[in-house]
Amino acid sequence: MIRRTAALLALLLVAACTGGGDGTSAEPSGDVVGDIVIASGLDVTGKGGIRQQLIDAWNDRQDKEGTGFTARLVELTGSADEQRSQLLGALQSGSARYDVVNLDVTWVPEFAESGLVRELPDDLLDDDVIESVADTARWDGKVYAAPFNSDVGLLYYRRDHLKAAGLTQTELTGDLTWKGLLSAMDSLGDDEPGGYEKGWTTQLGAYEGRTVNAVEAFASAVADLELTDDRGQYSGDADTLEKGIRELRERTRTPYVLRDAFDSNEATSMADFATGRTTFLRHWPYAYGTLHQTFGEEQLGVVPLPGKAVLGGQNLAVTKASQRAGKAKELIEFLTGEESERCLLDAGFAATRESAYTDDRVRCTAAATPVPSATGERPDDMPREEGRPAYARSTLLPALQHAVQRPRTALYGAFTQTLIAQLGPLFTDDPPPEEELAKSLHTALKKALPR
Repeated sequence: MIRRTAALLALLLVAACTGGGDGTSAEPSGDVVGDIVIASGLDVTGKGGIRQQLIDAWNDRQDKEGTGFTARLVELTGSADEQRSQLLGALQSGSARYDVVNLDVTWVPEFAESGLVRELPDDLLDDDVIESVADTARWDGKVYAAPFNSDVGLLYYRRDHLKAAGLTQTELTGDLTWKGLLSAMDSLGDDEPGGYEKGWTTQLGAYEGRTVNAVEAFASAVADLELTDDRGQYSGDADTLEKGIRELRERTRTPYVLRDAFDSNEATSMADFATGRTTFLRHWPYAYGTLHQTFGEEQLGVVPLPGKAVLGGQNLAVTKASQRAGKAKELIEFLTGEESERCLLDAGFAATRESAYTDDRVRCTAAATPVPSATGERPDDMPREEGRPAYARSTLLPALQHAVQRPRTALYGAFTQTLIAQLGPLFTDDPPPEEELAKSLHTALKKALPR
């Protein structure tokens, strides 16, 4: 503490000699010494989880170097939409002095277009960053963020269910198609364990989960799907939408999907799968560790999602109003570097760098991984290879490399709300014809994202 105080006083004297125009204490670089505030959603690895551990490691380094800077994490509550609104309101009004914001990958265009975050150097996205993931950090040909942790849709399944149903193949592979998956579901039922109801479940409630499932179906049905152009304006047509809606409807017909999926989110769909109501589950990578608290490897399997899977994740950006932009960039470089990404992977996140999955020389020494479960009640039961989650190199990395993005637009909020509302009738007892629904969606998207 004495060393930090002495260093801070020295920095204040240097700043005073350089004559800060507004009277504030600053380094010669112009950065105001003090807390670098990071605004982020909740960490799925729980209190004291991997994100906080990495920030603590950076703070220890700053303390040893006597820089006077400290990073502080502020976690936002509520749904993703509520967090986005909080961040937009805070940055536009200046009511909260955030230096770094952890943005959902779909928010980057909006925050960049609104001038709320700074352009960053191109070399922040080096060749080690997974190409599909790196693209989420760009807008209008410029880099505005650094991928922190990624996400991608995966297919979890019950090996014991398949065995009980008498299927000869209980180990699924990455070449599984949706046609093959639905065919397998046709074979389930009579010999399933007690409690079984339907083949699969997912997140189709009236929130972003419905958008993700829809885009995955649309992208699987239409090669090189483009619903927006390079400026974020709507570029789709009714015929394209009809093909996508038909694919989504086929996947969610009564014989296959759990009825409760139409109102489900991540938590409820995982609970339904864990209690045996379904054999298959579409979910995100963090479910791997959570589900292995209940199931062993002989019961639980995971493969890339058939067809196209959607990218998720969060990217770190420096706010336009930050008075510590230079040091904030250094912090982002640390949090998204090779070792930090390996720490995130070991803790259960999807890392954004290929080296985290493939280079055994890259190890996590900056944090005490594996971290406790989100509830803190169970030890780490995740199957591992070389410290990584056992599925990381063979399943998770290929899924990320082949994943697709949701439409890129500064008006993403309008896009997703329109899609969610317009697709609602599809999940009723008497859905309208695909053609009718496609025309209605096409008209609504043209209004939401005008050319």
